[in-house]
Amino acid sequence: MIYPKIPLAQSIIQICQAKGILDIVISPGSRNAPLTIGFASNPNFKCYSIADERCAAFFALGIAQQIKRPVAVVCTSGSALLNYYPAFAEAFYSQIPLIVISADRPQSKIDIGDGQTIRQENVFANHSLYNANLTEEASKTNDHKINEAIDAAFHKKGPVHINAPFEEPLYETVTELSVAAMVHNFASLNPIPPLEDLTAFAAIWNKSNKKLVLVGVNDPNAISDATIEALAKDESVVVMTETTSNLYHPSFISNIDTIITPFNNEDFEDFCPEILVTFGGMIVSKRVKAFLRKYKPKHHWHIDSLRAYDTFGILTKHFELNPNTFFEAFSPLTIAVKSDYFEKMNQIKEIRKEKQAAYLAKTPFSDFVVFDAVIKSLPSDSQLQISNSAAIRYAQLIDVNPTIEVFCNRGTSGIDGSTSTAIGAAVANNKSTVFITGDVSFLYDSNALWNNYVPNNFKIIIINNAGGGIFRILPGHDETEVFNTFFETSHGLTAEHLAKMYGFEYNTATNETSLENGLKQLYAQNNQASILEVFTPTLENNCVLLQFFKELV
Repeated sequence: MIYPKIPLAQSIIQICQAKGILDIVISPGSRNAPLTIGFASNPNFKCYSIADERCAAFFALGIAQQIKRPVAVVCTSGSALLNYYPAFAEAFYSQIPLIVISADRPQSKIDIGDGQTIRQENVFANHSLYNANLTEEASKTNDHKINEAIDAAFHKKGPVHINAPFEEPLYETVTELSVAAMVHNFASLNPIPPLEDLTAFAAIWNKSNKKLVLVGVNDPNAISDATIEALAKDESVVVMTETTSNLYHPSFISNIDTIITPFNNEDFEDFCPEILVTFGGMIVSKRVKAFLRKYKPKHHWHIDSLRAYDTFGILTKHFELNPNTFFEAFSPLTIAVKSDYFEKMNQIKEIRKEKQAAYLAKTPFSDFVVFDAVIKSLPSDSQLQISNSAAIRYAQLIDVNPTIEVFCNRGTSGIDGSTSTAIGAAVANNKSTVFITGDVSFLYDSNALWNNYVPNNFKIIIINNAGGGIFRILPGHDETEVFNTFFETSHGLTAEHLAKMYGFEYNTATNETSLENGLKQLYAQNNQASILEVFTPTLENNCVLLQFFKELV
């Protein structure tokens, strides 16, 4: 086998292999040549070459999102490393394991005017779970840092940074290893705490007839059937789930904004729970966040083995447990409480459902109509990847088939790497993957298509309203040149030439008939990655959505 001659590179590669870091995304460069040679020459690693570092990091994030193990991204020195930061921050807030391995120049070359050189050490300090600043020579200290970094990515579920300085010559190889890297057993970085006595919390629960369970970003099949049924059968509990929660039950409320947007002050007072229980990641709905910040529950319990964000400013208890572990211990301590809390909300849900159907039936072709048709058309047992901004917010209004897995980069909620993440996820799973995105998000990350690994069954649906349509929905919209240029970023661009350049099948839709036909054609073939671009009327979309909320009353 071929190995890099530089001992430090040998150590990194040996430790990665021993600890099961086998998926490696490499961006071409010279300074990282020792790592590139070592990883790509070893058949135990699965290596990908992605030229654009920002896309590479989000692509790796998508793979890690699916396999639940760290993925390494490898780059050359200089500004290349900084392009990893958007995905690095997303990995931090979404608790996705990611390992950045950056090649660097020796410390003696920093800040003396040498080319392609910046201050790389600790560059991700604000969001890194571990910073391994290595020295040039292979050593036990370096080995220890590499081990610690990988262990942190595994156990703390987030990004780490390994910075490795290499001196020229960079391309020399050997056929025998010159160092035997030290590999630690996995450290127990976050041991499971003993289960505390839940009796006092059960007593609070058993005295309350209004409990709200709010579920954010969650992996598919993460919550046990026993937990779901325990929550569903309690008439004093209302469960609200976001599209990204991957949690379904006929009694759960999945379209939060549709339910609460028409509420007046009296309705909010009546709905305000005594106990709020949350688990899962970031919450999309701005309306439910505003509601809970204004009408404060007496208790807010968050259940997560690692972190608890005080999203609503009322956090009273963090249970450092997996939700299944918590409810398995907690449910036997609870008793049935007489309450009409669930029944009231269930009646509202049914009324809203009827009004939504009636509204959509009479509404002209627009973003809302398109999202409704697209989400309802998704094939069973497929995976939905969805971009941020308007796309995920429209998806919150529409019921998703429970067999479909839903993912979105909600850690930082950025549009910058949604397409790259979706492609990485599609590479890592065996399901047909559909990516729904807006035009600005798609164009922003168009280098994502510069990728030789896109599966043939990967499908992109672009809702093109010729700009950042969400800014028309948000307060402050005014039809001026400043708004159109600097907020909405109006444009006349399409994906047609990008599709042709990167070998995607391309079709368009401009009305309900062509949308129906386009969706059928999109799902009918899996021999070529495909794009369906749907053009909607820019000026009507916000009016349609705002009128929808008015007619729910």
